[in-house]
Amino acid sequence: MAKTNFQSIDDYIAACPEESRAYLEQIRKLIQSLAPDAKEKISYQIAAFELNGRNLIHFAGWKRHVSLYPIPAGNEAFERQISKYAAGKGTLKFPLDEPLPLKLIGRIIKLHVRENSKKTGMKPDRKNR
Repeated sequence: MAKTNFQSIDDYIAACPEESRAYLEQIRKLIQSLAPDAKEKISYQIAAFELNGRNLIHFAGWKRHVSLYPIPAGNEAFERQISKYAAGKGTLKFPLDEPLPLKLIGRIIKLHVRENSKKTGMKPDRKNR
C-alpha cells in the first residue's frame, strides 16, 4: 500500500488489499457497536478509534491477514486464547484464510474500553463492564 495520507477509515480500507476489506469492515462495525462513543480516526497511517481523547484500538489490513493493535492486558485464560494470533510486540494477526474470531475480537475491544475508562476516569457503558 503506497498511499499514506488517508483522511478517513473509508479512505484507508479502500486502499487496503481487496482480500482484507470485508474483515476490516466487520472489525469496524464491531468496534462501533461495542464502543458507540468512540470516534474514527487515522493514526500511524492506519485505521483507529479514539475514546475520551485517547487512542482505543488500531486495525490494519494486509494481503494475508488483518491486525489489531495493541494487545490489551488480560487474565491467563485470555492470554491462552490470543496466543495463536499474537505476533510481535503488541500485535494480533488474524489470517484471512480462517473465519474472523468475532467473539474474541469483541472481548479485546471490551478490554480496551475498560482500560480506557480506568485511564480517563470515565465509566464504560453497560455492555463493556
